[in-house]
Amino acid sequence: MSGVKTSMAEGERKTALEMVQAAGTDRHCVTFVLHEEDHTLGNSLRYMIMKNPEVEFCGYTTTHPSESKINLRIQTRGALPAVEPFQRGLTDLMNVCQHVLDKFEASIKEYKDQKASRNEATF
Repeated sequence: MSGVKTSMAEGERKTALEMVQAAGTDRHCVTFVLHEEDHTLGNSLRYMIMKNPEVEFCGYTTTHPSESKINLRIQTRGALPAVEPFQRGLTDLMNVCQHVLDKFEASIKEYKDQKASRNEATF
């Protein structure tokens, strides 16, 4: 088990991401434990990872409704290690979110500009 990203919580060092591999398995089948996350990230990330044709299986579970933790399991075909589609899925998801944010902000600006031009025309 290895921690990747850490954050400070109540004076303790807490791991935000763990990579868990069962004994006797290879790097093509890995479970990632994401702390302080829920269905919002789990389902979105699963969708992005499954778009990769080299991924044979990707699924996630929440450990318990009172815990903010998900287990994301990835199994790949061929020689591709599971960490690669995980990283690509995160990158692709960030790109999609940035695109949505850019479009949203552009629409807000357009709306405000139209509203301002209407107000000027009435005076």
